[in-house]
Amino acid sequence: MDDHFDILFEPVQIGPVVAPNRFYQVPHCNGLGYRMPQALAAMRGIKAEGGWGVVCTEEVEIHHTSDLSPYVEGRLWDDADIPAMQLLTAAIHEHGALAGIELVHNGLEAANFYSRIPPLGPRSMSVILGYEPGQSRRIDKEDIRNVRRWHRDAAIRAKRAGFDIVYCYAGHDLTLAMQFMQRRYNDRTDEYGGSLENRVRLFRELIEETKEAIGDTCAVAVRFAVEELMGDAGITSQEEGHDIVAMLAELPDLWDVNVSNWSNDSATSRFEKEGFQESHIAFVKSLTSKPVVGVGRYTSPQSMVSAVQRGIVDLIGAARPSIADPFLPNKIKERRFEDIRECIGCNICVTGDMGVFPIRCTQNPTMGEEWRRDWHPERIAPRKSEQGILVVGGGPAGLECARALGQRGYTVTLVEARRDLGGRVELEARLPGLIEWRRVIEWRLGQINKMPNVSIYPESEMTAESVLEAGFEHVIVATGATWRGDGLGRGQWFPISGHEAPHVLTPDDIFAGKRPSGRVVVYDNDHFYLGGVLAEKLVRDGSQVLLVTPAPLVSTWTENTLEQEKIQRRLMNLGVQLVTQQMLEAIQSAKVTLAHAVSGELSEQACDGVVLVTDRLPNDQVYQDLKPHLESGALKSLRVIGDADAPNIIERAVFAGHLAAREFEETAVAGTPFRVERISW
Repeated sequence: MDDHFDILFEPVQIGPVVAPNRFYQVPHCNGLGYRMPQALAAMRGIKAEGGWGVVCTEEVEIHHTSDLSPYVEGRLWDDADIPAMQLLTAAIHEHGALAGIELVHNGLEAANFYSRIPPLGPRSMSVILGYEPGQSRRIDKEDIRNVRRWHRDAAIRAKRAGFDIVYCYAGHDLTLAMQFMQRRYNDRTDEYGGSLENRVRLFRELIEETKEAIGDTCAVAVRFAVEELMGDAGITSQEEGHDIVAMLAELPDLWDVNVSNWSNDSATSRFEKEGFQESHIAFVKSLTSKPVVGVGRYTSPQSMVSAVQRGIVDLIGAARPSIADPFLPNKIKERRFEDIRECIGCNICVTGDMGVFPIRCTQNPTMGEEWRRDWHPERIAPRKSEQGILVVGGGPAGLECARALGQRGYTVTLVEARRDLGGRVELEARLPGLIEWRRVIEWRLGQINKMPNVSIYPESEMTAESVLEAGFEHVIVATGATWRGDGLGRGQWFPISGHEAPHVLTPDDIFAGKRPSGRVVVYDNDHFYLGGVLAEKLVRDGSQVLLVTPAPLVSTWTENTLEQEKIQRRLMNLGVQLVTQQMLEAIQSAKVTLAHAVSGELSEQACDGVVLVTDRLPNDQVYQDLKPHLESGALKSLRVIGDADAPNIIERAVFAGHLAAREFEETAVAGTPFRVERISW
């Protein structure tokens, strides 16, 4: 047995407690929070079962003056919140892990929509969330004393709830403690403003008072953004970030360090690769004897070992990798590296918090369903019969369906019309920056290849007749979707005039190798990543590109994946001309006519080619042709899944495939097919 990875399983002393290994699930949001405590406890408990030595909460509000509504985070406002937290700690402790809680007063970040209390800040200024033109109240000395007391009281409640590690949080531009340290927010002239020592005073007091209150049995950790990537306008690892760590070096029991803000800390794989934060946080261990945890979307066991051996960190911090594979530590321990379900860095997990709904994951369809549907990421109900199943289509839905059915023990035949499996994922992963998305395909093929009961037949296009001739009685159709060529999409209910012209292409045409030349209009009415990344590809291929969208921002939905500004900046740097709030009205031979999305005013742009990124059409013909044979009894079961059912994001396709596999031959549940957390009256 190779002992190279044993270093990752060494225990680490953290103040009065001991982490059983170096795998540390750092605090991360999830859209469950105080609203779904049972689901939250089950999700965190699975992480502990999977081998994470420390499992932390998301940010937890300490008081009603730090109300993050509409977002659903944790709450520890008073003693009534303790029982829900005890569910969480019990689930984590059941598997021998330490439970950590990230206490926070959000200051300028908390708009207090639920509590309707004026937000608190170092000075009166616009609330960072920016949902309405409201400002914070400049807090006075009494307010500061209250914040300190609220934090201390919350720490005591956390101890009573069973937490082993309690955070003082000053990161991500989200907390009052950090806002006091930032010169752009703090213009005070009292002992809490001016010099760095004064601006750090509140943070120091929170740490000291937390240690005094609970430090006998609980470790006190700090989460601190040592670099904001804003130059002189923010905290930098070369100057104030460095000096703050030096100033407080031995005070906490653990340093959890990262970069700010959240979009930088959780950068997508399109913009940052594994270990990307190391250059910013590497100095911390030279200033403190206390253990250090850092993140960087580590998925490779070798990279984890290297980070420890090089003295970058003592504990491998992870949020997204722990979501994609809650059992990552155990798989490394058992040297099952090929079974690790690696994070692809798409940030679909983040969209749950941004959209105020439960967490989800492109790679791990069980994420968020641990309690609600009783799904386990590694276990699945065994087969109910010896029935064979035909899965038509080898995209993300079909691959996941075949894999999960194979795991259950069924005999599965997967057929795919194209030579390469993976569907839209295989095609899109060829685009700039998206190579890691191939992990969606590679992990599933790797698992399927170990299953003698699953057979794959590429280059096997099927019709309803050929399906029936093959003799299968159970068929699942996952034949994907095709990008529309007529321009129909959001707010565009009729075909665009001139869409039939030969110089008008779709993403599918680009994937097939067609290349528009000269000046190209990319019309993005999809609003996610594809329009922007196609524009980037065309520029790199030598075209001049004009990106047109009816939305107020390019790739506007990527605000939810924390990358909209990065996408826009890259396109601007590449020389892409960006035109927002414009509908594509008509296409002529050498120009397009645009209509302003609000005023309707018409304008023209010269172009040599057009790429339409609008709606998609389900490829459901095989399914429709087979339906009469289900009704006649020639088929025992028939189901359509993924984009062939309803085009959506890749995560939805993977989920649909997994759901179909889980539900095959299972008794249908009457009413709501999952548990709902409700108040007991």
